[in-house]
Amino acid sequence: MRFMLQVRANPDSEAGKMPSRELVAAMGRFNEEMINAGIMLAGEGLHPSSKGARVSFTGGKPTVTQGPFPEPKELVSGFWIIQVGSKEEAIDWARRVPFEDGVIEIRQVFEASDFPADILPPEEAAREQAWRDEQQRETAPRSA
Repeated sequence: MRFMLQVRANPDSEAGKMPSRELVAAMGRFNEEMINAGIMLAGEGLHPSSKGARVSFTGGKPTVTQGPFPEPKELVSGFWIIQVGSKEEAIDWARRVPFEDGVIEIRQVFEASDFPADILPPEEAAREQAWRDEQQRETAPRSA
């Protein structure tokens, strides 16, 4: 199962304040631990919402709103995508994040198998999985 661990923004991250050198080093060690465990698929920090935009849809029409956005605690400032055996295992990894303060929300990623056949027919599910497999092969780290 894949899970997204979302790091919630805060006033500092929304102000563009960089984390301390110590936190960056600790996060590097944590990322390396997840990579060595074979569970980390992706992980990135995000620029503040002032550098972003939202596209909202009403009646099929898109409306673009430029950042910044209110309520930092409702925004995402970073994420990891991990592949583990259960939600409990994802929670265990989230507990290891080297934060003094902050919030991490854990959300399971939908897999093609989560959709009933009348919504995602098996041939379409197989095609989607083949796209994902190909993309993963293209972006997988190459050994030296």
